[in-house]
Amino acid sequence: MKALYPGTFDPFTYGHLDILERAALLFEEVVVTVAVNTKKQSVFTAEERVQLIRECLDGKPWAKNVIVDHFSGLLVDHARKLKVNTLIRGVRQVSDFEYEFRMALMNRKLAPDIDTVFLMPREELTFVSATVVREVAYWGGDLNHFVPEHIAKALQKKFGENGPKN
Repeated sequence: MKALYPGTFDPFTYGHLDILERAALLFEEVVVTVAVNTKKQSVFTAEERVQLIRECLDGKPWAKNVIVDHFSGLLVDHARKLKVNTLIRGVRQVSDFEYEFRMALMNRKLAPDIDTVFLMPREELTFVSATVVREVAYWGGDLNHFVPEHIAKALQKKFGENGPKN
């Protein structure tokens, strides 16, 4: 069975990586798909995010069945195009669940044949979010606990080594 793991992944965190590993061990194939959301101003382009995620998978034996791409539009349309009937969503906290539950119900209404599976990251990663990582990066904080080294370097390059200049 094939699954789709969608997200903006701006940036791809250790929490995302943990969810992806869990999904890769559960499904025959997992397509990580970077969502292009025109209403959000992203730090990284879709192409940069795809490349950064691919670099996270280098040398990971569990990642042999993982594909990384990007899309824009309705998620269920993309899932149908890829012939995927399972969506993977990470849930860290109750607030995530409320949002993801609403999205899963909307997707089910649009595409009753597509199910959503919720996965939780390891407990120590439940506080990590891309929003928090971007804030830490903006102010020049230590990113090593939140993202792989190559993503930390890419964020430092985007924001500068020592945060914003006044």
